[in-house]
Parts: sequence; C-alpha cells; structure tokens
Amino acid sequence: MDGEYFVSINEVAKRLDIPAHTLRYWEKQFPTAIRPTTGAGGRRYYRPETVERLETIKSLLYDRGMTIAGVKKILHNGEFNDEVNAVKSNTDTTMVFSPVTAAPDKKSLEAAINFLEQAKTFLE
Repeated sequence: MDGEYFVSINEVAKRLDIPAHTLRYWEKQFPTAIRPTTGAGGRRYYRPETVERLETIKSLLYDRGMTIAGVKKILHNGEFNDEVNAVKSNTDTTMVFSPVTAAPDKKSLEAAINFLEQAKTFLE
C-alpha cells in the first residue's frame, strides 16, 4: 500500500481475501471506522488508514472469533486504535492458547494479560 492514496474496493477485497459485498456490509455495521470515498458512478475507494481498519476488523472477526457486536463495543470504548496497532505490528495475542515449548517472555505474558483483561470486560 506504500505510495497508494486510494485503493478500489475490488483491490481491497483481493488483498484481504474477502468478497466485496462483505466490505460493503462492514461499512454499514461500522460507519465510524469505515468511510470510503466515492468516485464517479458511486465507486468506492479506500485510503490506506481505512484499509488498516478493515484488516483489524477482519482479524478481530476471523482470527479472534469476535462478533460484530464485540467489535462495535471495542469501537465504542475507544480501544480500536490499540487493536489497529496490534494488527500492524503482527502481535498475536491468540498465542496464549498455543502449546508452550519454551518459557514465555515478558512481552508474551503482557500480551496474554491484555487479551484476558479485554475478554473479562466483554464478559462483565
């Protein structure tokens, strides 16, 4: 995405490996996070920061198994930017559930604690 200012919905769909209709659905579900620019004929174009948000939403829904309501809650609570940064840095907090082959390091433990604290707030 370096050097690109706007990306078409079809290109984003290919990059994220999801159908374009899913992106349009997410626009309706998360209007504060996803606001594409529309060009001639109503074609949707996304800025790089919007694509990052879409990647984060995909990660939350598909990788972490969250619901639409759970992602909306993260958006509402103002925690979404933290999630975007975690996805950008490829911090995978689901590693807590993988077999441990060596002693965990401090960063892994902090990520696990953060993940569990977020899970606790959703359960409360």
